[in-house]
Amino acid sequence: MKLVFFVVAIVASLLALSSADMYMQNPRGSNNRLNENSANRRTANRMFDSQNNNRGGYNVGDRTDKKAGNDQAKQYRMNYFQSGTYLTQVAPNGRTELTVEWTNQHGFGGNEDTDPHKQNCNIVLQYMCQDNSSDFAPDDGITIRAGSSTARSDYSRLSSASLKQAFINRRNSNTRADRGLNEPWVTYDDCTRRERNKGLFTATQQMANKNAAINTRQNRNGNRNGYECPEERDYYPYWHPTVWTDIAILAQNESLCSYYSAESFNSRAKGTCVEQFANNGGRKHFSEANNPAACAAANGVWTEYQSMLELAPQFTTPAACTADHQDGLTYAWGLPYDIVKINAFENIVPACFVRPPPVDCEAAPWSRSNHLGNGKDGVQLNYKWTLPYFPSMNSKRCILRIRYNISTDDYDPYDTDATNNAQSPVQENPLVQVGAAGQDLRLAINTAQFGRTFQDRGHPFTISPRPTGVSNTDHITNLNVRGKRGNIVQTFPATEYDYAPSRPKIEQGDLVHIQWTGSNSHNNGAPGGDGQTGDAGEGTGGTDRHNLLQSGNPDENFPLPIEKVTMFDGVTVGWVASGIDNLSAADIAVILASAGYYQCMETTKCGAEAVDTKAQLQNQLNNAPASFEGIMLRFNTPGTYYYLCTRNNNFTNRSQKG
Repeated sequence: MKLVFFVVAIVASLLALSSADMYMQNPRGSNNRLNENSANRRTANRMFDSQNNNRGGYNVGDRTDKKAGNDQAKQYRMNYFQSGTYLTQVAPNGRTELTVEWTNQHGFGGNEDTDPHKQNCNIVLQYMCQDNSSDFAPDDGITIRAGSSTARSDYSRLSSASLKQAFINRRNSNTRADRGLNEPWVTYDDCTRRERNKGLFTATQQMANKNAAINTRQNRNGNRNGYECPEERDYYPYWHPTVWTDIAILAQNESLCSYYSAESFNSRAKGTCVEQFANNGGRKHFSEANNPAACAAANGVWTEYQSMLELAPQFTTPAACTADHQDGLTYAWGLPYDIVKINAFENIVPACFVRPPPVDCEAAPWSRSNHLGNGKDGVQLNYKWTLPYFPSMNSKRCILRIRYNISTDDYDPYDTDATNNAQSPVQENPLVQVGAAGQDLRLAINTAQFGRTFQDRGHPFTISPRPTGVSNTDHITNLNVRGKRGNIVQTFPATEYDYAPSRPKIEQGDLVHIQWTGSNSHNNGAPGGDGQTGDAGEGTGGTDRHNLLQSGNPDENFPLPIEKVTMFDGVTVGWVASGIDNLSAADIAVILASAGYYQCMETTKCGAEAVDTKAQLQNQLNNAPASFEGIMLRFNTPGTYYYLCTRNNNFTNRSQKG
């Protein structure tokens, strides 16, 4: 049977070539790393299927100058402040902007007829958030966490459907507090049972399990990566509900944007089959049916759910829900895809919820093939993400995901589907004949990779309500740090240190949230795979440290003496992690110069955290914390300000300046 909708979806999802990589540089992508001392990650399938080189990625942040070890509460989660009610304002008022940076190996963007690229592509950015928990790492199957073990979460499958308690017991047995978790256990268990989309083109790949959604052309054996559903991973837009919220799709051609916008789960309801456990046991989290007819045959109810930003339980009727609430958000009354209820085996009933904004779609930025580096304009490939506004004012725990899809024009991506599998237009390592004598030449084609998806994800982070003193209309720019310890060869395909973004531009009166994270175990030791091991740099081996001091010009390598620092003149503090009031320009300078080791200049203002009281800061920041929760500054004096990091500005191979 030819499924036209799925055929159309293939254009975004057929990915190509046999070797490529996608690495998120800011926020720091994990590439399935946790806290390894080695250059190679230890467990490639720990959380998700990246299909990247084992060397990529960054360790989870450490909160202090000591390794977090088995205590996840000692890990550092980047904390961003949500946008205000920016949709009611003239841009960019009210927006909190986070610059997402990445490198992709096989080129991207600029695919016009007059300047064709070597392949087709798109990049999809998504996030998943849930209400934050006071428990840093609960022992459950739904709470996002980095874990303290590099081992993958467990999974055991029942041979057939059973009573609800059997699923609860199995979920509780499979999930552990020390294992990292992104997608909930229930969504993967559903994926193992749901029939795969048999309208898709699978070329010459024979599915090990012909029926399950865990088997795809790129993953014919149904290999498990955390609790990620392979079919959902490989295809966008997906045709069933998903826990992921769309941020943006960077398309090879803007003409595709109307399609992506219409099919995004942000805008269009997606269907799934809902069945019930026997004896009023509640909603099953799974069904084998993947279409309405099969669902009816299974005595289920085909149900369409909508993506939600969060519930709005204060509005208890449709009229109250859909009234104009003067906050620029879209409220809807219907069936939200409520993963908390699904995880609790509860039926989802009509309710009021906040819809996410439409997916942002724009033409992809240009990058050249076979190059993990900057784009055409000399800066990292990037997208400026406007963080969501959550009207509940609840702090959220989140994960950011980026996928890189590449394909070729060797077959029609719109009209090639399951009907072409018997006579696939591409074969494994085919021979082609050239010349009058018919000379055979072999092409290197793996049909599992001729059309391919790559992925990276960050470590867990939080999005918090704006603090007192920061208004709904304030524009916040996040200034972070990318890179890890080592020289350019040792860190590759990660990067050396730099500020991110490296050259931020703001308007007078804007707020800048300066914050970074680092690890105490970036030793880049053996095994190093196909690259060089080692952690060349300053200070204690394996440790990331940063600070920020004003300099005179970008080509200078000395910071300005305190009496000549003008960067913080006229600056007001919107928020500081310590909560200390009335910080002076000198206080701000010393906080940033010491990476937060000192909180002010004088004991009368901050007690034991003052310069004149606390033990002396080691001159290479060794006793400073690896992560800096930060300070939010309002810059009121127009000008161009240069700054650098004293520790990582090793002139031979690094230049951490902004």
